[in-house]
Amino acid sequence: MREGRTRLRVTRTQILAFRRAVQALDERLPPGKASLRLAASAGLQDSMPRAALLSIHARVKGTKPATWEAPSLVQVWGPRYSAYVVDARDAPAFTLGRLPDSGPTRRVAESLADRLEKLLGDTRMTQRAAGLALAEPPNRLRYATLTGRVRIRWDGAKEPTMWMAPPPEIDAGEARRELARRYLHVFGPATPDAFAAWAGISSQAGAAAFDALGTLLVPVLTPIGDGWILASDEPLVRRRRRDAAPARLLPSGDTYFLLQRAGERALLVGNADHRGRLWTSRVWPGALLVDGDIAGTWRRAGSAVSIETWRRLSRPERQAVEAEAASLPLPGAGVQATVVG
Repeated sequence: MREGRTRLRVTRTQILAFRRAVQALDERLPPGKASLRLAASAGLQDSMPRAALLSIHARVKGTKPATWEAPSLVQVWGPRYSAYVVDARDAPAFTLGRLPDSGPTRRVAESLADRLEKLLGDTRMTQRAAGLALAEPPNRLRYATLTGRVRIRWDGAKEPTMWMAPPPEIDAGEARRELARRYLHVFGPATPDAFAAWAGISSQAGAAAFDALGTLLVPVLTPIGDGWILASDEPLVRRRRRDAAPARLLPSGDTYFLLQRAGERALLVGNADHRGRLWTSRVWPGALLVDGDIAGTWRRAGSAVSIETWRRLSRPERQAVEAEAASLPLPGAGVQATVVG
């Protein structure tokens, strides 16, 4: 990375406007495969049943209950071994990109993938059945995803189904650089340590990935310290803020607030009490975005959606929030939304 260049100074407003813009949270993308790939640029966490679908809905017009099953998308165990939906062409970055260069984790991942391939062949099997067949704890099989050779199908109600995919055509170093590039594009400005925490890799691997990007990076000074952005993103970071969407309901684990460190969270949500309500010690709620700012949390049980606001909403804001809730692509009966606050 280049250390000699004068750092670009960026404000909180610029950072959040940039992140919303690259994540299509100000204006939804048109339906289609290209838009789905853009929406999943940093992967769509799917650890909560159908969270990925609701993240797509916040970014792409015309999202239907089955959109997450589009042929162009696949499920993998991605960063921090969570379930993710990604574009099929990008799967190596989110899997192989996390494989250590050496050491016991790499050996375990490659051994498990080899054993799974012998067991599964061209067939599919539940994670539990595969674990029993290999005499391995089922969750340990997630290490095999680091090879880029395992795919899953999980709908949140049953055990994941597993099968083998062709080996990636790129090596782990190239996949890690691509993962870092995607992280910077969606979460920038960012640091190597923040990238490593998000990806679930070592600090050394995170720093090496940033170093490998070299002249593609621009140093910046943010309200929480030094960071980096992609040089190609600098014009968008400098751009004057455009109108934000009236309302968006972001599900638990959505990319926009999938932040691991205290400083990053404080930049997004200034009020400490509100941060405690969003990033809880248990399962996170969803985040309510109103005119570009996180203004509350929400949860759902089936088609019932309860929304807690952190401030009093104007009548137009409340109507926008209720309309957004009514548009959620949930199967079955229409959504029943309750707004409190």
